[in-house]
Amino acid sequence: MPRTGVPGARGPARDGGYVTAEAAVALPVLALFALMLIWGLMAASAQLQCVDAARAGARAAARSEPKADAMAAARSAAPDGARVELWREGDLVRVRVRAHAAGPGLLAVNLRGEAAALAEDTVDAGGAVDAGDATGRVGAMSGVGAAVAGGAAREAVP
Repeated sequence: MPRTGVPGARGPARDGGYVTAEAAVALPVLALFALMLIWGLMAASAQLQCVDAARAGARAAARSEPKADAMAAARSAAPDGARVELWREGDLVRVRVRAHAAGPGLLAVNLRGEAAALAEDTVDAGGAVDAGDATGRVGAMSGVGAAVAGGAAREAVP
C-alpha cells in the first residue's frame, strides 16, 4: 500500500477534498478583492474628472466668457450628477465641482475638485497684473471627501 506521508496512516490519501474547500473559500475572497480594485479605479477616475472639470470651468470664466458658458464647460467634463459652483473672489475666478462615488457603506465617498484662475480683465495691456494675485497663475486643489489638507498646487495659465 502507498504511504500518505502521515505517520501511522495506511491506505490511500484522504486529503483530496481539501483543494475543493480551499478553492471555495479563496474564490469569493479573490472576487471581492477584484471588485474593490475596480471600485477604487472608478472612484479615482471620477476624482480626476472633478479636477479637470473645475479647471475647464475656471479657464472659461477667466477668459470672461458668460457664466452659463463657463458652467457648461465644467459640467461637460464633470462626472454624471456632479454639482458645479462658480464664484469670483477679487481678481480670481473659482470653480468647485462635487460628485458622489457610489459604494456600499463606508465606500460611498464624496469627491471634490477645485480650481482658481486669474481673470483676464484684471491684466492690463502691458501684461502687468492689477492688485491681488501678482503671480498670474492658476491654483488647483483636489481631495476625496473632507480629507483635503495643505496648500494648493499651482500651475501656469495656458
